[in-house]
Amino acid sequence: MNAPNGHAPAQTQHINGVPRIAPVFALLSGQQLGTEVVQEIVRELEVPFDPSVIEWRVTNTAQNKSRGQVIPYADQRAYTDRLNALFTPAGWTRKYAVHTSANFERSKDKKVVAKILVTCELTIAGLGSHSATGEEWADDENAGTSAEAQAFKRACSCFGLGRYLYYFAGIWVDLDQGKYPKTAPALPAWATPAGWRQGLRPPQKSGSAEVVPTRHVGNGCDRRPTPTRSAEDMEVLRKIEALAEPLGKKMFRGFLKALARVWDPKQINDPALLRKVLAHLEAAQRGLARLDAALDKIGPEPLGPILDSLNIRSVDQVDNLESLRKIVLAMEEKSGPGVCRG
Repeated sequence: MNAPNGHAPAQTQHINGVPRIAPVFALLSGQQLGTEVVQEIVRELEVPFDPSVIEWRVTNTAQNKSRGQVIPYADQRAYTDRLNALFTPAGWTRKYAVHTSANFERSKDKKVVAKILVTCELTIAGLGSHSATGEEWADDENAGTSAEAQAFKRACSCFGLGRYLYYFAGIWVDLDQGKYPKTAPALPAWATPAGWRQGLRPPQKSGSAEVVPTRHVGNGCDRRPTPTRSAEDMEVLRKIEALAEPLGKKMFRGFLKALARVWDPKQINDPALLRKVLAHLEAAQRGLARLDAALDKIGPEPLGPILDSLNIRSVDQVDNLESLRKIVLAMEEKSGPGVCRG
């Protein structure tokens, strides 16, 4: 009987480039894992997926839509196959919790929509637990499935599984009429199981940032080096970009311009500044949630005079926490008790 994906039986099988390893038996028998065993398991988790399970997602397109920027990813089946190969289905568990957020105006269509938030807690016997959150707009018919997969894969990355994918900054390729890549880009050797096991790793600069030698802009090509980031910085950048729609394009870009003098968070190369921007944007999101609560209670009428007093035409023009704080506090004062001030 063949194993998953048509590989050899369990005693010799390889799943996505990783063989089943001996420590699984220690895990299932309840033995205490030593440091060397844990390190071996982590090394196996960090090995890239087999190229056959890698897919490519278009994240940006040129104006004429003939070219697009793509990044590699693997669906959650590749992650579960890896976990099953290393630990068997009995060696790991996952638990989900589903929540909904407050309503936010989505920048692309100005529609007020809630978000589905899914938290996944992943537990691997002998290694512990990690949790992460995924999100999707509630009016997407696949919102729950998408947020669940996102949360699961992010929790896996905390153990090192799939973490190498954060090192990709995007590759420009030709697109077909359906806006799909005409051909899949070739993976660098370090992003394959064989190359990784040979000791290859993403190119480093100044100890942390990978350099992609060529960057395409529109239909042309910018020859300047393009720094990417450590896995931690990539996660911070991802969180920043995820706030663009909840905050609205104008407020999001206003904060970026005021804090970092950029229009695109990818232009922020200082890790400390990147984290500062994230902290301010998250605080702004909380402020908007409080403002929404006040508006739900007393309506929009008092908002106009408050904005006029601050010489601000609309909330989406706010580009700093101090102005937003004044607006929120003034609205909460007028709304009286009963509005959450968390």
